[in-house]
Amino acid sequence: MLTKMNRKRGEKGFTLIELMIVIAIIGILAAIAIPQFSKYRERGYDAMANADVKNMYTAAQAYFSDYPSGAITTAKLTAYGYKQSSPNEMTSAMGTGDTMSNLQMTATHTNGTKTYTVDQDGAITK
Repeated sequence: MLTKMNRKRGEKGFTLIELMIVIAIIGILAAIAIPQFSKYRERGYDAMANADVKNMYTAAQAYFSDYPSGAITTAKLTAYGYKQSSPNEMTSAMGTGDTMSNLQMTATHTNGTKTYTVDQDGAITK
């Protein structure tokens, strides 16, 4: 009876070497992925600013179709459908101009690296 309790049945599990190899592989993958992740985030923030400036331009077009000689403000853009992507993180999202012919708007994200500007023709520059 005692021999049955002490007998090892088909040992299962991982050896210490196998576990160390798995940990080393995870460490290598993390060392590669973390710098790339921060670059992806930065590109995402810049894309958010670019999208905001496009949306501001669309709202400005709608506003100036109703008021061809009215002065544009961010509040008026909001009334015409503009909604800032991330209001807590945008440093600037503003528009100026009293007609569509001298319109200029910019958007920058606090964590991004680029400032996007759209002119009266809808051309976006960095």
